[in-house]
Amino acid sequence: MKRFLIGLFSILIVGVVGIASYAVWTTHGAIEKIHKDSSIKTSDKADTLTKSGKPIAILLLGTDTGALDRSYKGRTDSMMIAVINPKTKKTFLLSLERDTPITIDGQTVKLNAAYAYGSASSSIKQVEKLVNIKLNGYALINMGGLESIVDSLGGVTVTSNLTFTEFGHSFVKGTVYNMKGNQLLSYVRERHLDPRGDYGRQLRQQQVLRAVISKAVSNPTTIFNQKFIKRLSSNILTDLSWSSFKNLALKYRAAFGTVKSDQMVGTGETINGQSMQVMSQAEKTRVHNELEKYLK
Repeated sequence: MKRFLIGLFSILIVGVVGIASYAVWTTHGAIEKIHKDSSIKTSDKADTLTKSGKPIAILLLGTDTGALDRSYKGRTDSMMIAVINPKTKKTFLLSLERDTPITIDGQTVKLNAAYAYGSASSSIKQVEKLVNIKLNGYALINMGGLESIVDSLGGVTVTSNLTFTEFGHSFVKGTVYNMKGNQLLSYVRERHLDPRGDYGRQLRQQQVLRAVISKAVSNPTTIFNQKFIKRLSSNILTDLSWSSFKNLALKYRAAFGTVKSDQMVGTGETINGQSMQVMSQAEKTRVHNELEKYLK
């Protein structure tokens, strides 16, 4: 069950690095609390690029390791890349398949295990190798506090893309719902009843992310409260600095007016007894070209 909580945290994180940055900006202490550096070169960091309003690519990670104690190791079972471009006024979200095979220390492991081998820097290195672009920062979300964070937003409006029942919550395809904590959690975690499996769950995560961003853009007061800031800042880590948050708040808000999304899709194979999703070279090239397009 813990694993299913991860998706919604990735949904919320773009609010942290984008729209919600304006709210978090009001508290210096919140920024200091959530900051943990990475191995990204200074010239490539969001801290450098946001000063001049350049497009940035942020790796979004969700973890299932319990309380965010700033020193844990674990898998990141939800992984996305967010490209935020203030010039084109667009944001692009790419869902990565956690079961993609990668090689670390001569061993074939899943992409979601990279964090356990070297924290965010290891995940960044592996994702850069997979999609062949430079990442400019990361944000890591912990599962704790999910429902209270969503409830502090007053819920979000979502049209169900699938008919199913999960943990006491029923959804009918095409029906509009104002979803809050438990209900929203049930909506984004289901994959066994979805014929598309984990890929279907990724689509619902992206759908809800767009709804969160839309609500924040249309009604910024929903994130202008200390309760929301406190709950959010207690459950994230990022290498974005105070300067980056300030610049995101001032220069990047227009980028959230148009949000596009995609997902990296592989073919199921069994490798070393593990079920994995292998990406073809054609898919890697397609995804690379899409990312480059939104980074221009």
